[in-house]
Amino acid sequence: MNDLNSIALLSKLIAFDTTSYKSNLDFILFIKELFEQNQIAVELNFNSERNKANLLASVGPIDQAGILLSGHSDVVPVEGQQWNTPAFEATQKDGNIYGRGTADMKGFLACAVITMLKASKIELKRALHLCISYDEEIGCIGVRGILDQLASTILSPIMCVIGEPTMMQLALAHKGKTVFRAQCCGEEGHSALAPNYVNAIHVASKLVESLQNVQQYLREQGQQDTGYDIPYTTVHVGKIAGGTALNIVPNACVVDYEIRHLAQDSSQDIQQQIIENIKQDFKVHIDVEEVNQYPGLKTSSTIEAVQFIQKLLPENTSVGNISFGTEGGLLQGALNCPVVVCGPGDIAVAHKPDEYVSIEQLNLCDAFLEKLLISLKL
Repeated sequence: MNDLNSIALLSKLIAFDTTSYKSNLDFILFIKELFEQNQIAVELNFNSERNKANLLASVGPIDQAGILLSGHSDVVPVEGQQWNTPAFEATQKDGNIYGRGTADMKGFLACAVITMLKASKIELKRALHLCISYDEEIGCIGVRGILDQLASTILSPIMCVIGEPTMMQLALAHKGKTVFRAQCCGEEGHSALAPNYVNAIHVASKLVESLQNVQQYLREQGQQDTGYDIPYTTVHVGKIAGGTALNIVPNACVVDYEIRHLAQDSSQDIQQQIIENIKQDFKVHIDVEEVNQYPGLKTSSTIEAVQFIQKLLPENTSVGNISFGTEGGLLQGALNCPVVVCGPGDIAVAHKPDEYVSIEQLNLCDAFLEKLLISLKL
């Protein structure tokens, strides 16, 4: 594979169906073998079932602070989507490469792997690391299992670059997200006697009303970050399920909702206010479960590490926030280092049929990582 480049490697990576509900081991072992053939140190971190793994690879002096490149191996499902090209076969057409994961985010991984291979052939003054996680798409699950290992292996990293698709623009912040499921309990009875019972759907409606009130407060009086299209923390109800028949007062109703919060806001404080509001109206039992969460990301544009990265990118590169979440907040918390998001491809085509990344974007990413590599040379 001496003539391997990012485009050729991306074609190979797309062929692995790493949909989140499937194993990613074939994908990870392929990269592990490629690295080991080039004398690159590799560690795997498995899930409890040992059918999925995170990968950590390092080149250069690990006793010196270095740079961490990061990305996820999993992709979202293609079932139910109408593709015009094979989803798990790279199709090159009109300057683009089509296939599931091309933008999100195997395009970056291909560029990063090639950069690691190049790094193995030269002497570095600082280490270059690559972390590839599993199950990012379903709640940043995999990376949580390798955070301690990263913190103990990587000595005070200068910074971390996450290659999620930003069209190679530089992103320094995104909101965090916490998902809740509320089990609203009532008292079952005949609907002819409805006033004698507690209707769980009515309880749920009060919860939704509380969510709306908190959202209004956040919009009007909450913290603001004008770097976002929606500059405040948001509350959203996504699903309600309750009742068995029209003539039965329902004894249960489930409400799924989320809080997408600014990095400086606490989702737990907001959640507490939501529940306090409803308890004032209904003295009934509500069980609220936190289903999943990931923290927000906020990195200052004035720090030296960010200015260093900016010098490696074209002068017209924008700096701002992104609307979607990443593993960045988790990595920032574990490693106590600056984290930026910058990668090839457009998030607008991710998760859709006929997902693609342009060859131009891959070339820009290659050029960026080449400059990064040069900066680490002796």
